[in-house]
Amino acid sequence: MPNNSTDLSKGLTKEHNELKRSLSFFPALSTVMGTVIGAGVFFKAASVATVTGSPSLHLLSWLLGGIISVCAGLTAAELAAAIPETGGMLRYIERAYGEFWSYLLGWAQVIVYFPANVAALSIIFATQFKNLFALPNNVIVPIAVVAATTIMLINFMGSKASGIFQSVTLVFKLVPLALIVIFGLFREGDVAVSLFPITQGPDVGGFLPALGAGLLATMFAYDGWIHVGNIAGEMKNPTRDLPRAIAFGLIGVMAVYFVVQLAFLKTIDISQLAGNENAAMQVAGKIFGNMGGRLVTVGILISVYGTINGYTMTGMRLPYTMGLKKQLPFSAKLATLNRFKVPFVAGIVELVIAIMMMMVGGFDVLTDMLVFVIWIFYTLVFIAVFKIRRTEPELVRPYKVLFYPIIPVIAILGGIFIITMTLINQFQLAIIGTLLTLLGIPVYWYMKRKNN
Repeated sequence: MPNNSTDLSKGLTKEHNELKRSLSFFPALSTVMGTVIGAGVFFKAASVATVTGSPSLHLLSWLLGGIISVCAGLTAAELAAAIPETGGMLRYIERAYGEFWSYLLGWAQVIVYFPANVAALSIIFATQFKNLFALPNNVIVPIAVVAATTIMLINFMGSKASGIFQSVTLVFKLVPLALIVIFGLFREGDVAVSLFPITQGPDVGGFLPALGAGLLATMFAYDGWIHVGNIAGEMKNPTRDLPRAIAFGLIGVMAVYFVVQLAFLKTIDISQLAGNENAAMQVAGKIFGNMGGRLVTVGILISVYGTINGYTMTGMRLPYTMGLKKQLPFSAKLATLNRFKVPFVAGIVELVIAIMMMMVGGFDVLTDMLVFVIWIFYTLVFIAVFKIRRTEPELVRPYKVLFYPIIPVIAILGGIFIITMTLINQFQLAIIGTLLTLLGIPVYWYMKRKNN
């Protein structure tokens, strides 16, 4: 899961394009990996192990999730480079399908995507905090509420304060990963692990449903690639370096995720990993001993806390932007800034929605729902590459997706597979996510009529 500090207000406008292009390949590569790597690699392992039931299918899910993400990133980057405008994906959708679909995406992000990310991460933070200090289960939701609220208060102090906080927590995100990979991968494993032959576990049903559920779980960890194309306007040579940064960056993320999962599986059995919300702490304890494991867990907690900050920074600015355009009820209030020039009313709204989600859903429920909803729009973005090539052949494209149309087709098929398997495996969850998204339709028409 990404440490998603990119926000709508930092999209590339025409003014940005007039700035000196100074970004070379290696800073772009670091941006890609830093944007995507987040808390999901630690805490989605338990969910993937549960639905796959075997080490081989567990590892295959992480590999295929990475391959789909690479194809997705390379595909979306063509639109990012050609349409480097504030709003990112909102602008691609609007350009290809019109204002209505762009609005529905914005609504889905305001009501589902960003609040569900904050809620899910706050719950997993609270769960690990509870496990670290051996607290009772009934403190999870209160701690989650406190975590989300304190992050929001930090953001109310201005973008500089939240940005500094984000930079500090970035270090704590990378240290636990490096320690677990270096010491976990090369220690003598307690469990024999092999990728082949690939089989599903005995109690998970058919192969394809198990793989689909495993892919859905990994997609939360890989989420964030949609933003990496936004750096195109500041690159010295986007035609050459952008696809390389995305491809090598996401392949690097995939490699990191794979070896982390390998270290997990070498340390504890798949049956111990499945459904184990405390797996990261348990693995760290086995690798580094009790005290060392607890210190690594503290680093993971700080990492998760920083990831909540990234989604909070991004999420509160979307209802603010839509408020400026008078696209939401109470738009004037949502567009209000405090003395630090922060959209605090929009932030409070997002926080309230997130707290409501904490009350009714757990980590896996919330993350699976947000992945299902956002992948509907991701798939529309992939299709938009074909549509805009046909409708706007004269559009200047600093970068064109490699191996067209193969890469976009793989991304589209991956998106359809994820959406279909969610409908099959988690129909109720998919319906809830769909209904929340469709609630935006009457709001859209009401606001359009009111503004006219």
